[in-house]
Amino acid sequence: MSISSTLNRLHSQAKENRWLWLFSIFCRLALAAGFIPSGIVKIMDERFASGLSANHPMGHYLEALHLTGYYYTFIGVVQVTAAIMLLIPRTATLGAFLYLPIILNICILTFAVRFDGSLFTSPLMVLANLYVLGWNYEKWKFILPFNRQIIDNAAPQPKSLSNKFPTLFFAGVFAIVVFFVLVVPKLYSILPRNSLAKCQAQFKGSRTKAVDDFCDCVHTKGEPLDKCLVEYNKAPEDNIRTP
Repeated sequence: MSISSTLNRLHSQAKENRWLWLFSIFCRLALAAGFIPSGIVKIMDERFASGLSANHPMGHYLEALHLTGYYYTFIGVVQVTAAIMLLIPRTATLGAFLYLPIILNICILTFAVRFDGSLFTSPLMVLANLYVLGWNYEKWKFILPFNRQIIDNAAPQPKSLSNKFPTLFFAGVFAIVVFFVLVVPKLYSILPRNSLAKCQAQFKGSRTKAVDDFCDCVHTKGEPLDKCLVEYNKAPEDNIRTP
């Protein structure tokens, strides 16, 4: 069986399930709710996450982004546009395509600077965006190299939706959420956190001076994260916190 036939079959089966349809609506609403407030902040020319110090690695980025003038406003307009398009069924697919590069950029940026403010939300938003695109697969599948044949663009409409709960699918969704909430933050030996106090509090009785120096490097001196990490990794073991 060809890739095209397999994807068409799986997509048709998914489209016949009421729970998966409701989940697609939930994803669209959640994605829109994530971009509308942040987009409006940019349109109003206010600094996003204003409570985050400019010395923080993410603060460096947000401060510089805020100073780019109409480019900053442009990002806000695109975010709000993508969110509104997701809310409208006819434009949801185009909205998802517009949304994807923005949220993917945010996700990569989050991991690059170890920003725990969106360390688990941004990858979940990327996955939700991909789900919306998958749900509307019949509207864009012809751009794929293995879907060159001319077939009806309209998705087959089932007479009635199945109410069978897709237990395995939602168990997978739950497992993914748990993984990003509980496991991903633990992948890093140390995080800059959002404030000096929270940064210093992440370790108790272990490498305390090294942690204090790292947090001071980030939040007080405003040094690049990579430089602070190098100094932290080179620091000797200790259990004495500096006053």
